[in-house]
Amino acid sequence: MMTSSTTYVPSSQAPVQAIQQHVDSVIDSLLTSLPRPERLSAEERRGVIARYTAVLEGNFIYWMTGAWLAVKSEAARAKIMENLFEEVRDAHPLMMRKFATAARAVPTDADALAVQKNLTAVRLFIGRLSAVRIVVTMAFFEGLIQRFMPYLAELARLQGSEEMEYTDVHGVCDVTHTAELYRALEAEMMLASEPAAAAKNLFEGVELLRALLMDIVAASGAPAVIAPAADAVA
Repeated sequence: MMTSSTTYVPSSQAPVQAIQQHVDSVIDSLLTSLPRPERLSAEERRGVIARYTAVLEGNFIYWMTGAWLAVKSEAARAKIMENLFEEVRDAHPLMMRKFATAARAVPTDADALAVQKNLTAVRLFIGRLSAVRIVVTMAFFEGLIQRFMPYLAELARLQGSEEMEYTDVHGVCDVTHTAELYRALEAEMMLASEPAAAAKNLFEGVELLRALLMDIVAASGAPAVIAPAADAVA
């Protein structure tokens, strides 16, 4: 169950560093809720990998393209474009598909349906092209993924897979991507013509993605509800 949108204190009171600290706390909460891979059945492990693939393979480039369309600062556009270029040049969706295939976890119709509701909510959120909110959301996601990769790799290993290019690459490159997105956020917040409006529901996308990520692990025995995020950035 998703919590209500969080309240954000204007940027003069809560700089990007404070936003990052709040996002990191949400990531910590998510990661500590994950079930231990060795306690999952083969079908449960397959389901987590398959649902993750159903979400990421065909949507991440769309999300980042939405971010590129939304932002106004040259600094933000340049950093997001670098990320997109890497995704396309190195065929990251193919990398994801190879990972899932080797783990015998190619998504089924049931896997796609399990994430459909909250995936649709994220797609619609991205489609509103709200620059500051989208950059916060993508910074959250990149920060989560870099720390989620060892867990995903262990699931695949227990499935008998040795194909780890996807998890190896994203465990490293997303560290840089996360830092760059927070710099992009700083540039974008400086250009916000209506700071109060830009700050409203700042973590809406984070909450939507958090709900989607819970869909990915829900069938594996992870808790259905995570402790709510803080109501404000201090």
